[in-house]
Amino acid sequence: MPGLLKRVLIEDAWREFVTRRGESVHHERFSSFVTMPPLGGLGADDSLIDRIIGTGDPELLRLLREARKGQPGRPSKGTEKPVDSMGFSYGEDSSQTADRLAREAPEEYEAVRRGEKTIHAAAISAGIRRRRIPVRLDSPESANETLRKHMPPDTRRALARLLMNDLPA
Repeated sequence: MPGLLKRVLIEDAWREFVTRRGESVHHERFSSFVTMPPLGGLGADDSLIDRIIGTGDPELLRLLREARKGQPGRPSKGTEKPVDSMGFSYGEDSSQTADRLAREAPEEYEAVRRGEKTIHAAAISAGIRRRRIPVRLDSPESANETLRKHMPPDTRRALARLLMNDLPA
């Protein structure tokens, strides 16, 4: 399915086609092609398409994002993404990240294409995403072990100072 969808997107074949019954079909929006029942469309929804294609093919993700541009309920071009105090944007999906990698870190994008890295790992290497880890909140010992393993000593000391300052006297 991903290979066929990629071909349909590359050729823009979803916009206009003739069914096996000889009916002419025309779609203005990719979402109508996805949701229209067969033979006029896929008879699916966007979330199913996303689950089927996964994140392994950044080019397919970019093609899919391009086809979905300007659809109701989706951010339009030029819409500002939320940015935190360090200048990192958040709330990005894999197709947005693939677009950013292609623009801002082509060598990382190519590593994803070759299957050497995941989109997430490449985005961390490129500084587009920050590395995050889960920490158990119900066990101080477990939280300590996790932070000791993944956080540099100077950052742990700063965290300890912040935590101690938050405690009532």
